[in-house]
Amino acid sequence: MILDAAELEAFVREQRARGRRIAFTNGVFDILHPGHLRYLQAARAHGDVLIVGVNSDASVRRNKGRDRPINSERERAEVLAAFECVDAVSVFDEDTPADIIARVQPDVLVKGADWPTDQIVGRETVEARGGVVIREPVERGYSTSAIIEKVRSL
Repeated sequence: MILDAAELEAFVREQRARGRRIAFTNGVFDILHPGHLRYLQAARAHGDVLIVGVNSDASVRRNKGRDRPINSERERAEVLAAFECVDAVSVFDEDTPADIIARVQPDVLVKGADWPTDQIVGRETVEARGGVVIREPVERGYSTSAIIEKVRSL
């Protein structure tokens, strides 16, 4: 399901009331590939519920340049929400996921192992409340940027 900020907060309250462990991850998830799916499945295994924060189109342009994203925020959120391993998706407009992580207060924050621990946004927020940060291995051979370059070269 795709949730706005208020709906996300209500969803989190409901899950906590049920005693569920909340895992959170975030990203652009522009052109999905098997690496994304495997990463999301691994992230879900760290909690009873997986919430995915998705960068808005404006956020992606600020972070990756004017040629991105390829797919709109609504399309990216819709595809992610269809995955069995994803319980909720919420789009955020900020350049980093700091605000959405502060709202969700996940028990587990999952990021790709390509992120150095000291650069993981939201780490302090999660650890301050007793949560954990997990750096999940990144599947080699899969990259949205590489897919885009391959298509452009054809």
